[in-house]
Amino acid sequence: MSKPMPLNRRDLLKLSSCGAFGASMSRWLPMLADEARQTRPRQRSVILLWMTGGPSQTDTFDMKPGHENGGSFKPIETSVPGIQICEHLPLLARQMHHCAPIRSMSTKEGDHTRGTYLLRTGNLPQGPIDYPTLGSLLSKELGQEQSDLPNFVAVAPYTQFSPAAYGPGFLGPNFAPLVVGDANRAVATPMGPNYDQSLAVKNLALPRGVNLERADARLSLLGELEADFASGRPGLNSESHRSAYAAAVRMMRSEAVKAFQLEDETEKLRDAYGRNQFGQACLLARRLVERGVPFIEVSLNGVGNNQTFAWDTHAQNFTSVKSLLGVLDPAWSTLLADLQDRGLLDSTLIVWMGEFGRTPKINPQTGRDHFPNAWSSVLCGGGIKGGQVIGRTSDDGMKVEDRPVSVQDLFATFCQVLGLDSMKQNISNVGRPIRLADPTAKPITELIG
Repeated sequence: MSKPMPLNRRDLLKLSSCGAFGASMSRWLPMLADEARQTRPRQRSVILLWMTGGPSQTDTFDMKPGHENGGSFKPIETSVPGIQICEHLPLLARQMHHCAPIRSMSTKEGDHTRGTYLLRTGNLPQGPIDYPTLGSLLSKELGQEQSDLPNFVAVAPYTQFSPAAYGPGFLGPNFAPLVVGDANRAVATPMGPNYDQSLAVKNLALPRGVNLERADARLSLLGELEADFASGRPGLNSESHRSAYAAAVRMMRSEAVKAFQLEDETEKLRDAYGRNQFGQACLLARRLVERGVPFIEVSLNGVGNNQTFAWDTHAQNFTSVKSLLGVLDPAWSTLLADLQDRGLLDSTLIVWMGEFGRTPKINPQTGRDHFPNAWSSVLCGGGIKGGQVIGRTSDDGMKVEDRPVSVQDLFATFCQVLGLDSMKQNISNVGRPIRLADPTAKPITELIG
């Protein structure tokens, strides 16, 4: 039998529009995927570790020992002389040469809804403009249109604080994330019984009694119906529907979908990440990066009975934060080491942040309240110059004293680290051009390798 001739994307689209959608898919997609893998250079990826509720900088990366605001946690030395972090992050401390804490984040939004929207989109809600979330924005620039896996995967996002901050906005549904996991179940409870199931992608196999030939026939019929419908109703909605189905078929029939089979990993490595949803989600993130997914978001939404508000520690801050760090530390540190071992860390930017920080002053309920004035985020890998601290806060932690960093400064930094033009424009839903980062933003040049 002769070998099929190579088929490019334009040919594939022609076949799809003329009704050969299903039959062509099973024959040609594996060939296209193999060709793409052979010719595609190692692309950059981003892993966002999102800390729902706003983590306390004073109890993690900007400790204030000896001051009444410092609390009960002690600082420890790290792999970088002079940089200290919390004692409950001992494994991450050994990886600090890959990391750069930014201790001078400063915003004005102390409300969960507005703060979440600001940090995830780079903007405040402004009338009719529907800004895209960071994952949609960056995956559009970094991703491949015909990739086997989605270009943006979000694991267990807790969207209730600000639903609009988690969608593709004016970029449209083609840039929406594949959502995996339930933020309200099987969170970071040690050895939780359902974390594996929660990280599986549902309905990837063919229905019982439907073989590949029948599936192809159904897809061919679907292609004809969609083409007929779209011919009379052209526009974003029709095209998005068709592209969504095509992407689903590509994923179903690709070897890359095995990324979600965490059981392929050794028990030792899975234990190192942590046998909980967040730990196993970080392992999944590494597997997705290996397969070329440009943006993966993993949320730490809580531990034990505190399953949704996580870092929103208005009461019993030190008990809650210690438990959260007990889940964060092994997962994050193992992720760094695992990426490094596989030669992926230099091309993978890891961002740790929430919507704001917590008050340095401890309240009467032994808690810390919302505090956007001066707080911390952390960047790792991605070719940045790690092993340094950006910015400084006052001795009491109440204000930034050196190198204030705004959200747009942070977005501009992402762009430069990832090799993107921050001045590139997308046209919004109201026809207004919106840049990847504001022209007035000042990227953190000290971090850029």
